Amino acid sequence: MSDPTLTTLAFLGAAAFVAGWIDAVVGGGGLVQLPALLIGLPGASPAQLLATNKFGSIFGTATSSVTFYRRVRPDLRTALPMAAVAYVGSIGGALIGLHIPKSAFYPIILVLLVLVGGYTLFKPDLGKESIRRFHGARHTVLAMLTGFTIGVYDGALGPGTGSFLVFALVGLLGYNFLEASAKAKIANFATNLGALTVFLPMGLVLFKVGVIIAGANLLGGYVGARTAVARGSGFVRVVFVLVVTAFIVKIGGSLLGWWP
Repeated sequence: MSDPTLTTLAFLGAAAFVAGWIDAVVGGGGLVQLPALLIGLPGASPAQLLATNKFGSIFGTATSSVTFYRRVRPDLRTALPMAAVAYVGSIGGALIGLHIPKSAFYPIILVLLVLVGGYTLFKPDLGKESIRRFHGARHTVLAMLTGFTIGVYDGALGPGTGSFLVFALVGLLGYNFLEASAKAKIANFATNLGALTVFLPMGLVLFKVGVIIAGANLLGGYVGARTAVARGSGFVRVVFVLVVTAFIVKIGGSLLGWWP
């Protein structure tokens, strides 16, 4: 693959900043960053694109995780076990993803996004307050099952992972959107780390591009996390619905052949 031009690097950096902001606020930045890599690096293999995307994303999720933790103080008794199994699930997913074409996942992602977006849109009180639906060990076990399942998906492909984590924590476990975002960032950092545990030793990361998008993603994640904390759960919910809608249009249009 030939070296990317300065214009391409600038385009990828701008996309990574936007992806980092979206990822920090509500998750799903990979649905901006990964398509940008597909457009900017047409000669790269699917595995290289996925690995480079993870390398850039982990810096953004690390920054937003720390920012959310300092300002929201999520309960680590749930967040850390969920993140641990998400890490393991992502390793398994990455090994699977090396053998599965990305196109096979798009119809599944589209159906999930329609269900998630529709449920959130028609449940206006969803995520306004924390109303725990389970307690004690059952609560932790369900969080861990959620983390592991979504971790497998993130390792295999990944776009929309943060949004799915937020929705599961809000819809299944009863968190408000802000607290769900804080815990989702910790789990998302773990899933990125799990995938890189597989990709880095295989030499799949394109570091020249990876360093650019890592810096931009880090900055976007910092700005996004501070924005989400300052504006609260209502703002996060609105952004969640808008982002999920945009993802539905993007993926649906791609499947119908309206755009790449």
